[in-house]
Formats: sequence, C-alpha cells, structure tokens
Amino acid sequence: MASPAPLVLIPSRLAATRLPDKPLADIGGEPMIVHVWRRAVEADIGDVVVATDSDRVADAISQVGGRAVLTRTDHPSGSDRIFEALQICDPDRTHQIIVNLQGDLPTLDPASIKACLVPLEDSQVDIATLGAVIRDEAEINNPNVVKIIGSPLSDTRLRGLYFTRATAPHGEGPLYHHIGIYAYRRAALERFVALPPSYLERREKLEQLRAIEDGMRIDAMIVDTVPLGVDTPHDLTLARQSLA
Repeated sequence: MASPAPLVLIPSRLAATRLPDKPLADIGGEPMIVHVWRRAVEADIGDVVVATDSDRVADAISQVGGRAVLTRTDHPSGSDRIFEALQICDPDRTHQIIVNLQGDLPTLDPASIKACLVPLEDSQVDIATLGAVIRDEAEINNPNVVKIIGSPLSDTRLRGLYFTRATAPHGEGPLYHHIGIYAYRRAALERFVALPPSYLERREKLEQLRAIEDGMRIDAMIVDTVPLGVDTPHDLTLARQSLA
C-alpha cells in the first residue's frame, strides 16, 4: 500500500513590522499568500493548507478555492504554527511527511518544492531543505543571507552540518545560500517543536540549529534558483516586477 502524499502547510502571520499586512500585499491583482499557495498547488505533491492567525488571510485563500485553518496568534515561529495546523488538519496522523513552505516566497519555482522531498528517500534523514550556490558577491558577507555548511553527498545534495549568517566555510569552494523550505518526517517535527530554543539557535537567530544541536540530520538539495523572500517594501516591488 502506497504511503499517503505529503501535506504542504504554509504558515502565514498577518503582523509584520517591516511590511504591514504582508500576506495580503497585492502582486498583480492577487494577495501574495495566494501566489505562494498557487506555487504549492502547481508542485502537485499533496494537499496544500494555509495556517494563519487572520480571518482576512483565510478568506483570501477560500476565495480562490483553497483551504486555510485558523491558528493561535501567539506562536513564536512558523514551525509551531504548522504543528498546530497539523493537529487540526490531520488528527488521525495520516500524513507522515510535512512540508513547511514560507508564505513570503511568491516567486518560488514549484519544482524546488518537489526537490525538497528527495533527501527523505534516505531513512537516515530527519529533515530536508534546499540550498543554492551563491553567485552574487554581495550575498557572501550579508548576514541576512543564511549559509549552509555541509558535506557534499553528490553534485546536488549536501549533508547539513551547520547553518550560519557568517561567511563560511573558509577556503576554496562554493558557498551555499540556504532556502528556508523544510520537509519534515512527522516524528521529527513533533520532536523539534517539543524542544526549547537552543544555544546556537538563540545566538544565530536560526531555528534550524535547534534540530542540529539535538542530533537531527538535515540534508539539503541544491537547486538552481533562489526565490525572492519578501520582507520589505523594496522586496515587494521586486516581486511585482518579477511576476509582471
């Protein structure tokens, strides 16, 4: 009997300090969260649900025929939000692979969502994610660009050993830009959200380090394109130009 398809959950919090009402920002006549939902549907890997703390976001998704669930407003992270949504959507524990897709990636290539699942074909991998070779010199020393430090398993896959805002590793060779999409085994997600924030997570302000410090294995597929994350009005302008 075939395993159930993955469940794609998109956390979407309405409050944002740098870009108010970010999920509802208009891009080409549709809210940004709808663009992300469409990319996830186009990936065609399983059911897609938006997990939000806002009736307005839920209504925007419902209007295009999608599904949204309302979650608490006080979640400290998107991982906590999708975990609550998982209990609502799948109380019978049907889905064993959960994809956490950020709600501010409107230019994401659906093929990248599919690629994120590949490392989980290896039973030793707890969490899968994505990376891309840094080709823009300006990104190398930018602390807002998170880097993956890992051991290559092939030309397109790394075993993640660390994630950092610093420029690393030292020496000759490529640097990898981390793309914040995660595919969890359900047991790994349950384990992750039960842990307190870790020392390195708090220091680097990178949630995935909690999993690394607890001994979980994170592998990354290397893809060709980095989606534009929309955090500021300038990013929004770029996203509108890209999708025009």
